[in-house]
Amino acid sequence: MEKRLFTSECVTCGHPDKVADAISDAILDACLAQDPGSRVACETMVTTDFCLICGEITTKANVDYPAVAREAIRKIGYVYPGDGFDADSVEIQCRVHTQSADIALGTNDEVGGAGDQGMMFGGACVQTPELMPLPVALARALANRLTECVRSNDLLRPDGKTQVSVEFDENGDVVGIDTVVVSIMHSVDFEMEQLRKYIRDGVIAPVLQRYGFDIGDVANIHINPTGNFVIGGPNGDTGLTGRKIIVDTYGGYFSHGGGAFSGKDPTKVDRSAAYMARYMAKNLVAAGLAKQVQVQLAYAIGVAEPVSVRVDSYGTGVIADEEMTALLRKTCDLTPAGIIRKLSLRRPIYAATASEGHFGVEDRPWEQIDLAQELRGLAGK
Repeated sequence: MEKRLFTSECVTCGHPDKVADAISDAILDACLAQDPGSRVACETMVTTDFCLICGEITTKANVDYPAVAREAIRKIGYVYPGDGFDADSVEIQCRVHTQSADIALGTNDEVGGAGDQGMMFGGACVQTPELMPLPVALARALANRLTECVRSNDLLRPDGKTQVSVEFDENGDVVGIDTVVVSIMHSVDFEMEQLRKYIRDGVIAPVLQRYGFDIGDVANIHINPTGNFVIGGPNGDTGLTGRKIIVDTYGGYFSHGGGAFSGKDPTKVDRSAAYMARYMAKNLVAAGLAKQVQVQLAYAIGVAEPVSVRVDSYGTGVIADEEMTALLRKTCDLTPAGIIRKLSLRRPIYAATASEGHFGVEDRPWEQIDLAQELRGLAGK
């Protein structure tokens, strides 16, 4: 019988697209630190020895965008001259203007409408302690462990990718880990077999152990399967803000509405409503009302209340999906202003999401389960 596999991938903070995300979110944080009412939609492109910062920013903050970008690049670890992209020598250009007055009409603080139309999704399940799907949780943990190793090993470079295939049974329960793929950029001085042993013992084994698995039980492990990975980062591939939306969410296990997160202030529901949907889904699962939940929200530009709210428990709910939807409507203010207030989103908290992940990270405000007890009580459970 063919295995039932589900695969998710992740990338490190040094991947070109995530470098762009990190710069955009660092600029957002810099604006919010001085002016919490900043309206920011910052887009970044990076390539060999070049960084372009674009977008719409309306703020009272006085921010040196190139300086912020250089510090973000330095923090990621692109500090080696001659590698084709480093914090000190990269050329940086800015093409930033203020937010459209037409958009501002429906999204200013007096009106409080959504910054755009669209649908957003949040998901949660019981596969991991953080209530994330196991494939993406493992892929993210591997990527973050790679980043830790880059910071302590001068022979590694910041660009990397991970991928995990998990086997499930016919009931949707985890059977085991089928395949792990890890690729990491490195110095020409890091001999390949030595690197592969380093990654196997220092990255894959401890991450799997943390989630209760043994590396010896994994059927397939591929480490830098093409061999050398010396040319990488923005020198190897152009990076753009917002291209890693599946990496940023649930690895494809739950739906994604299409809107990216990084560089956007919380009046943009692409970001804030996706965070709120995760918060609601996680609290439903934490309350014991379902083993797996997806929450969908949808908005119209300039309109404060969502045009739809939907819960799908995939048949795992102890009460009807419609009842869970009604509970969320009763307990949560789903206007952009209500979401911002509940999750305290007008703060410089976003740069870390670009590098460490948006979901399944304990200290994110949308990861709290403070609503679970109330939901359980209202459901009579």
